[in-house]
Order: sequence, then C-alpha cells, then structure tokens
Amino acid sequence: MSDFSLELDDDQKSVRDWIHGFAADVMRPAAAEWDEREETPWPVIQEAAKIGLYSLDFYAQQYFDPTGLGIPIAMEELFWGDAGIGLSIVGTGLAAVGVLANGTEEQIGTWIPQMYGDVNDVKVAAFCSSEPDAGSDVGSMRTTAVYDEAKDEWVLNGTKTWATNGGIANVHVVVAVVDPELGSKGHASFIVPPNTPGLSQGQKFKKHGIRASHTAEVVLDGARVPGSCLLGGKEKLDERLARARERARGGERVKNAAMATFEASRPAVGAMAVGTARAAYEVALDYAMTRTQFGRPIIDNQGVAFQLADMRTQVDAARLLVWRASWMAVSGKPFTSAEGSMSKLYASETAKKVTAQAIQILGGNGFTREYPVERMHRDAAIYTIFEGTSEIQRLVIARTLSGMPIR
Repeated sequence: MSDFSLELDDDQKSVRDWIHGFAADVMRPAAAEWDEREETPWPVIQEAAKIGLYSLDFYAQQYFDPTGLGIPIAMEELFWGDAGIGLSIVGTGLAAVGVLANGTEEQIGTWIPQMYGDVNDVKVAAFCSSEPDAGSDVGSMRTTAVYDEAKDEWVLNGTKTWATNGGIANVHVVVAVVDPELGSKGHASFIVPPNTPGLSQGQKFKKHGIRASHTAEVVLDGARVPGSCLLGGKEKLDERLARARERARGGERVKNAAMATFEASRPAVGAMAVGTARAAYEVALDYAMTRTQFGRPIIDNQGVAFQLADMRTQVDAARLLVWRASWMAVSGKPFTSAEGSMSKLYASETAKKVTAQAIQILGGNGFTREYPVERMHRDAAIYTIFEGTSEIQRLVIARTLSGMPIR
C-alpha cells in the first residue's frame, strides 16, 4: 500500500508532460475539425498508437501505478487537450476495465489486446450496459443471455444504447440478464467477438458535445457467443447466482458486474472533468489578462478576478477528491463515504460551472466557435450524465452515509 502524497515523482511528471505535449501539439489543433465532422478521429488515434499512448501497455502501466494516480493524471491531460478526441482515445478503456474486473486471466490475455489492435491497424472496443429503458435503473435491463448447453453457447438478444464505439468496435463487452428473477443481481458480462452474426449498429447519435466520440445503439438479434466468452466463466457465475439467491432471501444487497465496472471508473471520469474544467479556466485567465476594456485588462475588475479565483479553487478541489478516491481504490481502502462517487459528482459539476463561467468572461467571443470554451462547455455537459448521473451519485453518497434505502 502506498502512502498518500501530493508530490508526483519524476516518472509521473515525465508521463504528465509527455501526454500534455501530445494534447497540445496533436489533439488541440484537430479538435474543432473533428467536433464539426462528428466522426471518430482515426488519424489522431493512429498518432497516439504510434507513440505508445493508445496501447494496452501504456494503460496497464498507469493502471498499476502503486499511488493510484497514473490514470487520473493521464485522463486530466488528455481531456485538457479535447474531450471528444480524448474519449475516442480512452473509450476502449471502459471495456478493458470490464474485462479486468470480471474476466479470467485467459480472457484478459486473449481479448484486451484485440480491443486495441496494433500501430498499423488500430481497433476500438465498446462497453454496452445502458438500454433505452435502463440507464440509471439497471434493474430494468431487458437484454437477455440464454445458455445453449448443447452447443456451449450464449444467445444474446436486446438493444443497448449510448455505447461509446458501439457498432464500430472490434470487441464489444455486453451486460445481459441471465436470471430475471434476481433483478440487477442476475446480470453477467459477455465478450462479443469481432464479426459475430447478430450484432449490428443501430442509431448513431448526433450529440450536443463530445462529438468526436462515436456513440450509437448496439442491436443483438440472436447473437451467439462461445461459452468461453462469459466473463469469469460459468462455474463462477453459477456460484455467484447461488449466493445472490441466498442473500436475496436474507435481504442482503449484492453488487452486479456493470456497477463494479462503473464504480472502478468513476474517479477516472472525474479526472476527465478536471481536465476540461482546467482547460476552460486557463483560456479564461489568459483572455482576462490580455483583453482590455476602459483602458485596462478586464482581470483588474473584481467581478472577473473573483470568478477566476473561484474557478481555480474549484478545479483544484475537484482534483484532490479524484486523487483521494484513486489512492483509496489502489490501496484497498473501502469507500465508506462513497468517496468515488464524491469525486465524480464534484468534478462533473465543477466542469459544467467553470466552462459556463469561462464563456461569461469571454463575453460574446465565448459564445462563438472562434474560441474553444464554447466547445468545452458543450463537452462538459456529459460528465454529469454518463457513468452515473449527478443525481445517482448523490443517491449513492446519501445511502452510504446514512445506511438508509433512500429513493
């Protein structure tokens, strides 16, 4: 277990500066173009792959940083560059986390490399959990997985929505219902290999923000996957379902696979929000120091200066919450006060607030696409929605603090 420290070591600083350079030199110059095109920025992903930034090895190194800060440092710098392109680069990671959290060693070794491809042929992966009628309410999930014992195959049917890289992914990780009577406790996760018959892309969404990231429905119509594609294996699933049935009879709550994935990734999403908020703050600060009105820089006015002071304070506070949760997770310390949800909640709300304040400081210029804060504000809106809305985070925190079944 690592002692908590706010001082980054030389390796962490080197990685931070390296990613920052890529974000500044490659991502930012391309951000407006891919936002307008609303397409996956394959050339940028390719460039990230060439330098090792888009690779299993890089994310594994950050994931196993003993301080827990490797991933949040990387996320903050990438999303400082641009949220849409950033999500295109890291979106595969959510599927990878799903496999790491629930898969066997063989499954991890087999499927995660296929999620990324290689430098000459980059691939992406998709984690498919949400459904048209089951977003925050995971208990309403309708996608089913039925075991065909004779063929040792699982048959998947249903529609997933809001899937990052959905339909264009080489590998899809799909959460499905295997025991409807257990509600959210009767879920399991499955690998859907490349070119599986019965999997297709549904509607591609035209979004308010993060438009360089592909988001679509994934339709499963009798998609058959080998028994070996059940994450964790059938023996482990049968044991887990038996325990869930026993605990359900005793009224005990049991976490499901999708929630375990989201819980592990919430501080990382908070770090993304910190990156976007920091980027908007820096634009606003630079603008306030160079824009003159009535013969002086506008930062000379308390109304502007105090806003910037609040913005910087909120960004730093959000980062501290993210780092604390990340350190606790890697150190094996339980989130007894829902610290993971706290970090995601506060950082997400900070990103929305700070980007809005940045537009206000830039005035009419901030409302145009000539300046990036307009795009940053649109991008920031997603942080309070995906991987658990702010309302759900508050519910998790309140339940954890009180022990009461707050609804």
